[in-house]
Amino acid sequence: MEKRDQDDLFGQAVGGTAALPVAGGNTVPSGREIRAGGQAGREPLAERVRPATLDDLLGQDEALGEGGFLREAIQSDALPSLILWGPPGCGKTSLARVIAGRTKARFVPFSAVLSGVKEVREVVAEAQVVWAREGRKTLLFVDEIHRFNKAQQDAFLPHVEIGTITLVGATTENPFFEVTSPLLSRCRVVRLLPLGVDALVAVGRRALENMESGLGGLGVEVPEVVMVAMARSSDGDGRRILNLLDAAVEFAARRGLAVVDEALLDAVHAGPVLRYDRAYEEHYNVVSAFIKSLRGSDPDAAIYWMVRMLEGGEDPAFICRRMVIFAAEDIGNADPRALQVAVATKDAFEFLGLPEAAIPMAQAATYLASAPKSNASYLALKAARKVVKEMGSLEVPMHLRNAPAKGMADLGYGQGYAYPHDYDGAFVSAEYLPQAIEGRRFYEPDGSGYEKTICERLAWWRSRKDGADGG
Repeated sequence: MEKRDQDDLFGQAVGGTAALPVAGGNTVPSGREIRAGGQAGREPLAERVRPATLDDLLGQDEALGEGGFLREAIQSDALPSLILWGPPGCGKTSLARVIAGRTKARFVPFSAVLSGVKEVREVVAEAQVVWAREGRKTLLFVDEIHRFNKAQQDAFLPHVEIGTITLVGATTENPFFEVTSPLLSRCRVVRLLPLGVDALVAVGRRALENMESGLGGLGVEVPEVVMVAMARSSDGDGRRILNLLDAAVEFAARRGLAVVDEALLDAVHAGPVLRYDRAYEEHYNVVSAFIKSLRGSDPDAAIYWMVRMLEGGEDPAFICRRMVIFAAEDIGNADPRALQVAVATKDAFEFLGLPEAAIPMAQAATYLASAPKSNASYLALKAARKVVKEMGSLEVPMHLRNAPAKGMADLGYGQGYAYPHDYDGAFVSAEYLPQAIEGRRFYEPDGSGYEKTICERLAWWRSRKDGADGG
């Protein structure tokens, strides 16, 4: 692959703008196109105002703060192989461009969407030639690295291992799920967070005031309350607030308006797009928050996370299934009605479908969150399963066996069994476990909700049994 072609991969989204030279003889797309006559250029605003230095990167103080590992590695041009992990619009590509501008290594941008093993091998071969001739390393930036399959990722391994290339991969997906373990072990994972509201407001203000390549030349004001509204609806995505700001300011300028007010914002804004996916990390994060809110007896948080899932496009059947499991695992006999409510909600969803099914789903979520909690039945299951796995097929006591065929009673099958309904209180002192584990207890109710009644009943039965055994 020619060097010019590689740069085009980095700049393909910006209309084929010319590349600018940077430190070390590298080239990256300019990211700039100055407006002419107040009209927007071909590049999106997010490209025109991309950060040029580490200090321009806002909202990532944890990863790029003064004295931190990554900042010092970039400033000293001693970068190890990295995986930059974060949601869209958090600054991954901008950080790569800042690195490109500072490194003395040969910087090669690369798209995992458009390239495969063949292109990887070509880049590595060229890196080997450059290293042999010039003693110069190659820093390879791979955008959307999670799009590479295992074989494609493995193609990097020997070259990262011996230092032919320094790999900087960017991904929106959890690298611990999507990047192979061997490659992951050779890279340092850097987590970039969604931008907070303050950082998003600062990003918007900087673009609005930029006279050279931003929106400053249009003379349109955006009040603080409107900028904050834009930030909140951008859901942590810097690119999203810039796109929204660009649309609102251009809309105002075309109509000769000097201010973007809330009504104008509503006219150009279709509403927030939630960060959620049904197969990757955000799915697991939100589901986990939902379950933990139910378990923590917080109906307000539970209903919030459930709505987040529904609005994000989650399958309601999945949510209903999780509530059925939760009712048995985390509430159990503390409120036996919880399982009935959860199963009825599953049936209601199948009968109604969305949007109406959200109503019984809300009822179920708030009921489960407000119910007394006990995992005693679940713990009993785990304990019994452990014993079964460890001790295998223990013999069923003879008095518990059935004698369906003639002659089996003569062998002792069923002998000594006492039918509880023939006794006072429908209880008889007997052993129902195999001899090897007689007296073992698996179910220990904790006294929450209805389990308080179960505790009292079991205590009475067990005291009678212990008394009988002692006698």
